[in-house]
Amino acid sequence: MTDRRKQLRYDPIPALLHSSNKAIVYFTRRDLLGEKVEPINMVWDLPEPQKILKKQMPDGSWKKLGKNPAVYPPNHYALVETFKNFRILVERYGFIKDHPAISKAADFLFSFQTPEGDIRGFIGNQYATYYTGYVLALLIKAGYENDIRVEKGMRWLFSMQQDDGGWTIPILTQEYDRKTWLKWTSQNVWVVAPDKSKPFSHNWTDMVLRAFAVHPRYKLSVEANVAGLLLKSSFFLADAYTSMQHPRYWTRFLFWWPNLLTALESLALLGFTKDDADIKKGLDWFIVNQQSDGLWPLEAEKADKPKDLPERQWLRLAVGRMLKAYFG
Repeated sequence: MTDRRKQLRYDPIPALLHSSNKAIVYFTRRDLLGEKVEPINMVWDLPEPQKILKKQMPDGSWKKLGKNPAVYPPNHYALVETFKNFRILVERYGFIKDHPAISKAADFLFSFQTPEGDIRGFIGNQYATYYTGYVLALLIKAGYENDIRVEKGMRWLFSMQQDDGGWTIPILTQEYDRKTWLKWTSQNVWVVAPDKSKPFSHNWTDMVLRAFAVHPRYKLSVEANVAGLLLKSSFFLADAYTSMQHPRYWTRFLFWWPNLLTALESLALLGFTKDDADIKKGLDWFIVNQQSDGLWPLEAEKADKPKDLPERQWLRLAVGRMLKAYFG
């Protein structure tokens, strides 16, 4: 982190250490400074993750209240809500399968795995390569890298690569009007097969590649390297498809959606270095766009609001981790 901190206009470490968020302070000390810290249970017992855990259902899921279950296939909202909370617990607070809540939630997510290997139910009963990739990435981070169900999912992702080596959402490779697309992604209809001759999407390749990047074996695969080359060559370009197509989405750091930070995180794990011209271009953006408060904007083209500060603090920690991966 030292070399990169010298190049940043403002050292992010002091502000992170003085954050009122105890989890951010913990991970700053552990991940950025390499200090010896208390067991991770200290973070798990903090009020914020405990508030999430209290809402978990006996079957391991989280429920979305007030939604009409008839609009989507059965359990769609439970799948989405469980994914959202599982993501926060694993990525933000470092939960792993040793915690019973994670084990139960993982089994609930795995219950949506089809015989083919994908996680089905995010967009009707259509193939959701991007969500399957990201869910598998979370499960791997939680300690399920050797689980046969993860292996099955990874092999499915291999089978869904486009001819150019990247990924997209299969239904996007077909020419449907918006009305048909909305109908087929919110109801149980036949599954649309991909046209693999169509170009990859850098957005959805990003989400799939997250699973490869955190897998100890598959991150070394030729296929992951090829997809990584495609992803980094797309920095700041428009996507091939209309969904999140504008280049501004590269610098929109909201929720779980693809952006420059998520791409750089995966590419570091895949072995790409700061000396690569594309990687350097991405890293330079974070140098130039660091703000006077030492933070980065959640959306580069919009002014941040005071209520955004907690998320911007998490973003600062994530940027620090990413920079350390390249310069640590």
